[in-house]
Amino acid sequence: MRVASRLACVRHYHRSPPPAVAKDLESLLETHAAAKIQPITLSTLLSFGSPLTPDSVLRSVAYALPEISRRLARRVRSLESLPFIVGTNPHIHSTLNAYRESFQTLATYPPVNTPEDNVKFTETLASLVQKHANDIPTMAKGFQECTRYMSPEDISSFLNKAIRNRMSVRLIAEQHITLSQAHSNNASLDSLPGIVDMNCSPSKMVQVCGAFVAELCEATYGSAPQIVIEGFKDATFSYVPVHLEFILTEILKNSFRATVESHARTSASTPLSPVIITLSPSPNVGSSQNFFSIRVRDNGGGVSRENLDRIFSYGFTTAGRNAQDLDGDDGSGGGPYAAQQVGGSAAIGDDSSGGLFGEITTKGLQTGLGTLAGLGYGLPMSKLYATYFGGTLDLVSLDGWGTDSFFQNKSVSSNAFIS
Repeated sequence: MRVASRLACVRHYHRSPPPAVAKDLESLLETHAAAKIQPITLSTLLSFGSPLTPDSVLRSVAYALPEISRRLARRVRSLESLPFIVGTNPHIHSTLNAYRESFQTLATYPPVNTPEDNVKFTETLASLVQKHANDIPTMAKGFQECTRYMSPEDISSFLNKAIRNRMSVRLIAEQHITLSQAHSNNASLDSLPGIVDMNCSPSKMVQVCGAFVAELCEATYGSAPQIVIEGFKDATFSYVPVHLEFILTEILKNSFRATVESHARTSASTPLSPVIITLSPSPNVGSSQNFFSIRVRDNGGGVSRENLDRIFSYGFTTAGRNAQDLDGDDGSGGGPYAAQQVGGSAAIGDDSSGGLFGEITTKGLQTGLGTLAGLGYGLPMSKLYATYFGGTLDLVSLDGWGTDSFFQNKSVSSNAFIS
């Protein structure tokens, strides 16, 4: 009897089946995910604004609607393919459900045949872009909680594909939104054809991003280094501004934090060393290999040799999760350059923020050190953005002294592939 009683008390655990997906949605997902996605060029996107007419806007929506739907379907399938226990994580699961809902919205959207139809579609598309503003920090939190179930290599491979897919979706969506809004407002796109600025000024970008990071740094640490811009300050090139803003902001956050923390440890009685930014356009202007190079130099102590290869790895961070002062390092020796993040845990579930730059940075003053250091995604994502159009991002460290960050931007041409 005792044996029977004990057996009766044994608990049995079973794998719960994934949530049921309606058959019609499953069929749509299967069809769209299997559809071939052709590599596209910026000329495809830019052509819809040259010239900007009601017909060109309708051609834009005819292109954007199916292309975005196919990419969302592939994201759904990719998330569904994660190990079961990872997929049940609430952050990962909520991201999957959000993608399913957005895919269904677009895949079943009625035909857009008139400019009036497009106004409604653009509102829907803008709402979906806003809805997914915090996907990356949400997934980052999820993978942070699931590191025991997936190898770092598998996590990196998944995130690289997911983030690149996200980039292409947002480029297509935001290009159409920009064109549609410009057409509604009778605006001219002669100098800014949608998402690409043909006269992007790195000097102005540095000033904008530097002002934001300085304010954040002062609110967190009580002080911030000065920025000194050298080189060709008036030079411009064609690029996607929001990509450049993201990369510069992340690099500057690293340099500012490194400079302040190194100064507090070694020379608190002397002024903070400035962060020096050098701008250098390619001498072969107009060639197919037209690059614009940016160097960010600081005296923040550098990165140890054993950690230099890890700074572009997702989740590699030495900032304490609850750190609120200069002692936030967890002792793993990565140095301040290991502390990267994309908005902080405070961003998860927050519906504020707008475009790509806004989703990363608007929570700065509200999250303290958490926005300077945290989940470990800033530099890996920056490298993805840098290489997206054929550029590079490299760090050279003089351990014990400082670090040079080299960002070489390939000027975006009309035949540049975006996916």
